Amino acid sequence: MTSPTSAQLSPFRLSPLDLSRQHGEHRLTVIDVREPMEYVGGHIPGSHNIPLSRLASSTLPEGPLVLVCQGGNRSEKGLTSLLRAGHPYPLSSLDGGMGAWQQAGLPMERRPGAPLPLMRQVQIAAGGLVLLGVILSQTVAPGWIWLAGFVGAGLTFAGISGFCGMARLLAAMPWNRVRA
Repeated sequence: MTSPTSAQLSPFRLSPLDLSRQHGEHRLTVIDVREPMEYVGGHIPGSHNIPLSRLASSTLPEGPLVLVCQGGNRSEKGLTSLLRAGHPYPLSSLDGGMGAWQQAGLPMERRPGAPLPLMRQVQIAAGGLVLLGVILSQTVAPGWIWLAGFVGAGLTFAGISGFCGMARLLAAMPWNRVRA
């Protein structure tokens, strides 16, 4: 099965292959609306990082723009915001975001020494805390099992609500402070 072309998608969305072709022909500018930490971890070569929170107040390049984020939600929000503000040039977003770009096997740039993606950091921290709680409950005192339960409850809450306190805490750590 082949992936749809931009003509088959919304007029404001480009497939990864169409974006790759048009970007390679210098027909448009790619604006990555993810946070700098996400951007340095892997981005489309030649793209510009303007986080969604600063998109409306930034001076954007002239000409057609394609907004990109991790999964497509933030770029769609940015696209809607710019369209409502009457942006004068053609706008679109990458259908499926960077996840679709990677799945298509297209090239990415990554800054050397960039931190691990935030969700991997959450997985490592949560898994380590659960493991620590289980080990301590078996070797020190049975009450340590509540550490594993607390982490499990936090992950369940994060999945239901969309708010992950551990991710917010890890994002504020010194190793995650980067400048794009």
